[in-house]
Amino acid sequence: MKNYFSKSEIALWSVSVLLIITSFFAFDRESYLTLLASLIGVTSLIFNAKGNPFGQFLMVLFSLLYGIISFSFQYYGEMITYLGMTMPMAVFALISWLRNPYNGNRAEVKVNDIGKKETLFMWLGAAAVTILFYFILAHFHTANIVPSTLSVTTSFIAVYLTFRRNPFFALAYAANDIVLIILWVMASVYDIRYISVVVCFAAFLASDIYGYISWQKMKIRQRQDG
Repeated sequence: MKNYFSKSEIALWSVSVLLIITSFFAFDRESYLTLLASLIGVTSLIFNAKGNPFGQFLMVLFSLLYGIISFSFQYYGEMITYLGMTMPMAVFALISWLRNPYNGNRAEVKVNDIGKKETLFMWLGAAAVTILFYFILAHFHTANIVPSTLSVTTSFIAVYLTFRRNPFFALAYAANDIVLIILWVMASVYDIRYISVVVCFAAFLASDIYGYISWQKMKIRQRQDG
C-alpha cells in the first residue's frame, strides 16, 4: 500500500480533508456526524478513482450517515435517495466490483462499457424514477423540491453506471455534486453550519472529476494489456 496512491492522489485527498476539517471548525463545531460522513465520503472517492471495491464499502457507510444528516434539514429527497437507492446500489456495486476483478487483482475492477440499448434503458429508468420521486417529495413537502428532484435523477444515473463499472459514473456523480452544492448553499442561508457540507461536496466534485480521468486511463491501460 506504500506506493498504491500517487503523489497527486495523496495531495488531492489531503487538501480535501484539510478543507473539510477547517470548514467544520469554522462554521459548525457541533455536528461531528457531518464531519465523519464527509471524511468517509472523500476517502471513498479516492479508492473509487482507483477502481478499488473498498471505495464502495465506504460509500455504503457514507450513504447511511448522509441520509441521517439530510433528515435533520427536512431534505427528504436526499434522505430517501441515499437510504433507499444509493446505499442499496452501493451494496450491489460492491458485489459487482468484487466479482469482476481485473486479471484477478481484487484491488482493481475490470472497466466495462455499455451499449446504446442499455444507455437508452438507463435514461428511461432515470425518467421514471424522477417522475415517481417528484410526487413522493411533493407529498412530504420537501424543501427546495426542484434541485432535490434533480439530485434523484443524477444519483440514479451515477449508481447505475457504478454498478455497471462504467467510467462515466464519476461524471454523473460530479453532476450530482453540483446539484448538492446548490441544495446545501440554500440550506446555509438559514443555518451557517451547513457551509461545511457545501465545502464537503465541493471536495467531492474535485475528486469525482479526477475519478473520471483516472478511470479513462485505467480503461486504456486494461485494453492495451488485455
